[in-house]
Amino acid sequence: MIAENIARIQTNIAQACDKVSRPRDSVTLVAACKTQPVSAIIEAVTAGVRHFGENRVEEANPKIVEISATIPDGLTWHMIGHIQSRKAKEVVAYQGQRRFGLIHGVDDIDLAARLSRLVTERGDSVLPILIQVNVSGETTKSGLEAAGWAEHATIAQHITGQIKALAALPGVSVRGLMTMAPISSEMEDSRTVFRSLRLLRDHLQDALGIALPELSMGMTDDYPIAIEEGATLVRVGRAIFGER
Repeated sequence: MIAENIARIQTNIAQACDKVSRPRDSVTLVAACKTQPVSAIIEAVTAGVRHFGENRVEEANPKIVEISATIPDGLTWHMIGHIQSRKAKEVVAYQGQRRFGLIHGVDDIDLAARLSRLVTERGDSVLPILIQVNVSGETTKSGLEAAGWAEHATIAQHITGQIKALAALPGVSVRGLMTMAPISSEMEDSRTVFRSLRLLRDHLQDALGIALPELSMGMTDDYPIAIEEGATLVRVGRAIFGER
């Protein structure tokens, strides 16, 4: 079943890319495998998935170690959930090694500064991160506040200043932005949120003169719309593994 689900998702990704004349390889499928057993992840690997996303560092690290014993190379692990400050050290390294290739949910400056300090103290290679941005204005969403940035210059200036400060931190490399759309029964409802994030990314690149190539947006219920609006990383769990 997992292999069939992945094949269907890959077809949907290709169709969404074709619709807006994007190359298929411009989008990476990240299989969100929170609570999934190692056997299910191995099945997804066999079906061709190479990027996996975990929400909880305490669950992820032992799982990554176990899977790495069987598949030592070729997989990239993404931390896609909220990171508590006290868990930042385990995000940077676990059992003496870097386990995550990309951190999606850096949702405040203090967390970014802590990651920066931990990486620098270890003398590690730079840690790639994405900055979580709340462009929808939902109070339940984490991230740097940016709702209304396109209409209000003060909001745009504030978020631009925050990203500039984050990009200057040593030890981390800001690779782009991440967001979550409001839950809705209609996929199309997510489009304005995803479009806003893409336009904000474009604004930040122009204003700051930095490259922000990655946009992590779109999940099981709305990833085709996210791709149409520029997503480079889609985080899909339920459509691959089924209901938890």
